Amino acid sequence: MIEQIPFFQGLDAEDLAKLEAISVVKKYKKGEFLFIEGEEPKWLTFLITGSVKLYKTTANGKEIFIHQLAPMNFVAEVVNFENIPYPASAIFTISGEVLKINYEKFEAQFLTKPEICMKFLKSMAQKIRITTNLLHQELILSSEEKVARFILDHEDLFNELKHTKISSILNMTPETFSRILNKFKTNGLVKLDEKNQILEKDVGGLQEIYSY
Repeated sequence: MIEQIPFFQGLDAEDLAKLEAISVVKKYKKGEFLFIEGEEPKWLTFLITGSVKLYKTTANGKEIFIHQLAPMNFVAEVVNFENIPYPASAIFTISGEVLKINYEKFEAQFLTKPEICMKFLKSMAQKIRITTNLLHQELILSSEEKVARFILDHEDLFNELKHTKISSILNMTPETFSRILNKFKTNGLVKLDEKNQILEKDVGGLQEIYSY
């Protein structure tokens, strides 16, 4: 399995064997936590299948959505690199599998290799861009722009999650989300079936609302 992961392609048979020796694959069900805010990192984790939501919890218990992570990505690898507690929680919204790697041994055996080190740094840079996008979403985007972006970027989650959960992810009330979605349907931007799953979407029209 490891040799099929793009990040590790290019490793020779000896290195693949070393990586396998310090790794384990674990399955998670929808609703299970990968880690909880404040925990100390023990593993470098790579999401193989499924979908993971990253979020923070405020003092009054409100969830602040950070990012929805798709397969074939490291999860919070910056925490391992900086050796700090997890600053957020990660929960599976779609059941999946994770490759868990002993980070101490990975650092000693693989981050000394320039090609792996560069890929790892690029992955961490991507997470910095995610944080920047979060600030942009919360400080600049309107509610309509948030909904349009979610439909464009996360159609699978839109079809999987209840609308009350999506509204929570987007940090808006269910009433606001419902009003915006009804407006999108009236304007022909999205068409849903009886289970509120997307049948059609006007990509161009939604992009006009939320411009990349």
